[in-house]
Amino acid sequence: MVHLLQENAAIILPENGLEEKLAQAETENRKLTIKLGFDPTAPDLHLGHAVVLKKLKQFQDLGHQIVIVVGSFTARIGDPTGKNKARKPLSTEDVQHNAQTYINQLSKVIDVKKTKIVFNSDWLDALDFSEVIQLLSKVTVAQLMHRNDFNKRFTENTPIALHELIYPILQGFDSVKIKCDIEMGGTDQLFNCTMGRQLQEVHQMPAQIVMCMPLLRGLDGKEKMSKSLNNIIGLTDEPNEMFGKTMSIPDVLIEEFINLTTDFSPEEKRDLLSRISEGENPMNIKKLIAKNIISQYHNTISAEHAEQFFINQFQNKNSEEKVYEPVAIASLLSTENTISLIELCHQLKNNLSKSAVRRLIESGGIQINTVKITDADEEIELIPQTKIKIGKRSFFELI
Repeated sequence: MVHLLQENAAIILPENGLEEKLAQAETENRKLTIKLGFDPTAPDLHLGHAVVLKKLKQFQDLGHQIVIVVGSFTARIGDPTGKNKARKPLSTEDVQHNAQTYINQLSKVIDVKKTKIVFNSDWLDALDFSEVIQLLSKVTVAQLMHRNDFNKRFTENTPIALHELIYPILQGFDSVKIKCDIEMGGTDQLFNCTMGRQLQEVHQMPAQIVMCMPLLRGLDGKEKMSKSLNNIIGLTDEPNEMFGKTMSIPDVLIEEFINLTTDFSPEEKRDLLSRISEGENPMNIKKLIAKNIISQYHNTISAEHAEQFFINQFQNKNSEEKVYEPVAIASLLSTENTISLIELCHQLKNNLSKSAVRRLIESGGIQINTVKITDADEEIELIPQTKIKIGKRSFFELI
């Protein structure tokens, strides 16, 4: 059991803390309280979030109590973790909307009915100013400056606002209020999680242990998966989108995705890794990973259909079998019966900036009726049955 819970964990602090907590729970015949905090800054969960959520599910399946702390107060401050500047605070309305979206999506991984969901504004809003000062007095500036991003910004003379220094203290206080035994997070949350240990000890409580899971890299193969970097596979993405995105990951991520995103058995994982080392075509392995991911968040039938869609759309050379998304000419914003290529592509893919569209055009990534066009300003006639391919995965047909 301990081995299962330790699997894939990047950091367990203290090193033997998990065994001690599990033994303590057994002796006292009680459930452990496992905490995960979310600041609802963007409403979409992705496979990076799921790395931690799946570990929570393992604890939940063993009968322990999962507590999700929604940062309804702290999101209004903004945690700059991993950033070189303060994060923009959210309005109360944004927090409420995003929190509800988070809670709805949690059910993709954990059993929400067995999960306790609390909002830290319930206790942080209730603190009077003298209580806030008293809480801040438990932590030194030197301790806060051990946090990497604070230290880096201070060294580089980049401004650090006082409210940012208070953020990890408030997160740590959440652990005091819920009497947390184990706090989960990504490795970028190590400092904030250890603050919970410190404040529990100050309040003469048993200190929580900290379990940090690895940060899953995104589709670029470099940075951690993050919506702000547009390199995510969302838990609510459609099956075809999930499949296509998974197939686009660089080969260097295959092992990481097998270990952190799939629910293959240990034997199946070892077999896949062995097949890679023996030189099997990485595309074969990516297809298996993609189908496994879709089966987890949709179902196996959707996974099979998504694979067939991918084969027809991207591997089959016969353009007649490809599926083109219909776009009504009347829906395009144009006063003439022509439109510049850059404007047409921008309207069809409005999640891409015009500069990104221009780069795509100039690199030969756009086809009109199977012909590459590299002049962004070329006028395109708005004629029914015109077929437009944008990048590798976007197909449109004017109607």
